[in-house]
Amino acid sequence: MVCLGNICRSPLAEGILKYKLNSSQTIVDSAGTAAYHQGEKPDVRSIAIAKKNGIDISKQQARKFLVQDFDEFDYIYVMDNLNYKNVLKLARNEVEKSKVKLILNEIFPDDNLDVPDPYYGGDFGFKKVYEMLDNACDIIAKKINPNE
Repeated sequence: MVCLGNICRSPLAEGILKYKLNSSQTIVDSAGTAAYHQGEKPDVRSIAIAKKNGIDISKQQARKFLVQDFDEFDYIYVMDNLNYKNVLKLARNEVEKSKVKLILNEIFPDDNLDVPDPYYGGDFGFKKVYEMLDNACDIIAKKINPNE
């Protein structure tokens, strides 16, 4: 899961998908295309909305997306078009490019919609983002582990 700073959207997406998969055989992680918040915990509002929904993301730490992530992960979901382009620039070949997907395309195929960045908004923005990511992660979880 990838967003810009790895403190709002992508930590939520990571936590939600981990919760839905509940699998020891699947690695779910998140990163940011910028290193603004490297080593920091998620935004307190992301932590709060996750906790309200029974998910603890308080131990996550922001990190920068690395080229090596293409080797580690089968799917790379990005939160918006800007980060989609930034991740694609790091891809070394077509196989790596094919791993990168806009997360809301899981709900709205080929609409290329952005998950809005709630950082400068109030708590309501975090609630809406949680709902979007929760719906997308339902679909992703069924694709990754159809038997769970």
